[in-house]
Amino acid sequence: MDEDDRPRPRGDAASKLATEDLGPYSQDELQERIQLLEREIARVEKHRLKAAASRDAADALFGRKD
Repeated sequence: MDEDDRPRPRGDAASKLATEDLGPYSQDELQERIQLLEREIARVEKHRLKAAASRDAADALFGRKD
């Protein structure tokens, strides 16, 4: 089974964050949360691009499996 085809674990951190009640948070806390999430998005995107570049290099070397 290809790594991309494996099922993702349920209840990961992003899923839990998406269901959290935001009502108790102050405006400042919400702004901090947004900034934290934006940094996390940038970190994940950087990793995704690095992984894609590695995959492209491997495909170029060994040929793409379709």
